[in-house]
Amino acid sequence: MKAMRFTAADTVSVDELAVPRIAADEVLVAARSVGICHSDIELLEGRYIIPFRYPIIPGHEWSGEIVETGAAVTAFAPGDRVVGECVIGEDHFGFSISGAAAEFFVAKPAWLHKLPDSLSFTDGALVEPFSCGYHALVLAGNVNASDTVVVFGAGPIGLGVIAGAAAMGARTIAVEPAAGRGEAARKLGAELVLDPTAAPVAEQVAEVTGGVGATVVIEATGRTAVVADALEAAAHGARVVCVGIDVGGRAPAALGLIQSKDLTIRGMTGSPGVWPDTLRFMHRAHVDLAELVTSRFPVERAAEAIAASRDTAANIKVHLEFGAAR
Repeated sequence: MKAMRFTAADTVSVDELAVPRIAADEVLVAARSVGICHSDIELLEGRYIIPFRYPIIPGHEWSGEIVETGAAVTAFAPGDRVVGECVIGEDHFGFSISGAAAEFFVAKPAWLHKLPDSLSFTDGALVEPFSCGYHALVLAGNVNASDTVVVFGAGPIGLGVIAGAAAMGARTIAVEPAAGRGEAARKLGAELVLDPTAAPVAEQVAEVTGGVGATVVIEATGRTAVVADALEAAAHGARVVCVGIDVGGRAPAALGLIQSKDLTIRGMTGSPGVWPDTLRFMHRAHVDLAELVTSRFPVERAAEAIAASRDTAANIKVHLEFGAAR
């Protein structure tokens, strides 16, 4: 079988490997669509946030089809379309243990969720990033049509937040300087796209909300200076959720706003415990995330896929496709 491997820092190869064998409590999955994430680039560059070793097969945003089950497996059968969580106890699938960027890979049933028939394999490979955006909205609490949700950053996570908030009925506003990503935000449900380089964001938010501000703010850029902007743009009593990660970053902020505005601020990492809800939400709300996938490559062109993923001016999300991926 063919697999994309990171064999050393900044070294990508497509290798021919043996199809793995499964134990009694495991399943063999044929990959169908695998997304490339910014975290994969960090892994390739040797600076991922948890310990790992090369060589490693990446791939934590994926969909696939079960082709073999172990003798002790009862919840799944060959032919089941599945997606899988990536944080498994102390292991991170696709980081500390090899992931899904191969024609076949091994998984444990406890990681897996069946993909609803209404969702394509491409949709399935977007469940992981969308689950992070959905989790942010859940943490914000009771997001509904009474809310104005301002989302800082229209990357894959921010765009998922936008799609989710719009599906919940909220007035949704994106803060994004890149025109292409702003257009994707509009297609996914943003009523307005604000350019943070045009004027202070808080001023723009105040103008479009009649001076009230955002009742929900989701920070999805991972830039500490933007967290400071989020406090400024928030309404009195707003809920602020920080999704983007910048470990060790520092920026000046008007921290007194937390008290004077009576803000609720939450941080989060990943999407623990919300995958079943995420899949039901995507199915019932008819969330269409196709706009996120801007390039697709077969595994044989993995190096090109990595290069395309690094080109964030041209691409939002790049997928590797295997077999009947869509």
